[in-house]
Amino acid sequence: MELHYLKRLIKNNMSKTTIAIIIYVLGLIFGALVLDLWSAETSPKALLGMIWTALFLIALYFAEFKNE
Repeated sequence: MELHYLKRLIKNNMSKTTIAIIIYVLGLIFGALVLDLWSAETSPKALLGMIWTALFLIALYFAEFKNE
């Protein structure tokens, strides 16, 4: 029952932009700790960070576009 209340609270009070930012930050933390994206060795894993950022920018654009 509490989960239903939490879902309703998030749906009513949090904007889509805020949700996109939280997901982006959680993805960056995951990439830093698990995938070791910021290691001294440059590898194709660095492209994952760039792709993740591009997806974040696209999500922000569409979230703001839908608000207008």
